[in-house]
Amino acid sequence: MKIKDAEYAGLFKTLAYTIITFLSIICIFPLLLILSGSFTNNESIFRDGYHIIPKVFGIEGYETVFRFPSTVITAYGVTILVTIVGTVFGLFLMTMAGYVLQRKDFKYRNSLTFFIYFTTLFQGGLVPWYILLTKHLHLIDTYAVLILPGLMTPFLIILMRTFIKASIPDEVIESAKMDGANDFVIYSRIVLQLAMPGMATVGLFLAINYWNDWFLSSLFITSAEKFQLQFFLLNFMNTAAAARDLGAGSGVNLGFDVPVESTKMAMAVIVTGPIIFLYPFVQRFFVKGLTIGAVKG
Repeated sequence: MKIKDAEYAGLFKTLAYTIITFLSIICIFPLLLILSGSFTNNESIFRDGYHIIPKVFGIEGYETVFRFPSTVITAYGVTILVTIVGTVFGLFLMTMAGYVLQRKDFKYRNSLTFFIYFTTLFQGGLVPWYILLTKHLHLIDTYAVLILPGLMTPFLIILMRTFIKASIPDEVIESAKMDGANDFVIYSRIVLQLAMPGMATVGLFLAINYWNDWFLSSLFITSAEKFQLQFFLLNFMNTAAAARDLGAGSGVNLGFDVPVESTKMAMAVIVTGPIIFLYPFVQRFFVKGLTIGAVKG
């Protein structure tokens, strides 16, 4: 009987590893195509399509994107600044909100939780939101408008509240109170230390949201030096394509030809690379934080 159980266990492991390997290849395959396409000659992409190994090597896409290197570096700097500042302050505010909302001695915790959850279902709309940020808060063409709207995300607040409630026993808080610790000491020295997996999960979500954002730049930023990387590359691609079409239609030579497909792939590599390198450092916290915060209530 034990031999059969061992055989079944071995068969299950083999099958599980096979499925996981197959799914991993499916997930990695598009990334390899993007990376290969960014180093493929543009004409070869049109003629031969995409391949894992470039048939005709070329770096025209990167040369096009970095034709104006100072502008690209400036956009990178804006995105890095917004991502770091927004993630740090967002983590501080949402962990504090999650800690307060799970406190049993806070009388209005259920009402406030309901209002926060309500905003995930119904929102005021784009026009009132735009008027609030521009006419009343006067945040047009400022770095603050790229940071403030994403600081308090309702889903992440609820996730942080659930994680703190599930992973930090009430006895720990009560014992700290008996030792004379106030709420801020408990929050800074106990809650933040024990909530690291949840903070890694929320921090990764926040960082990805800030890094991938282009919508706020398109609505509120008018100065090119304040464009985020995503919007800068999108704007660059649209402008270059329009200039190419204008030159072709009018017979005017605008100085350079845009390799559309290889440039798109190069842009994808440039904007996703940092996040891909960041993920392995928070992976062990991310899985634990997501499962505990989502399952236990």
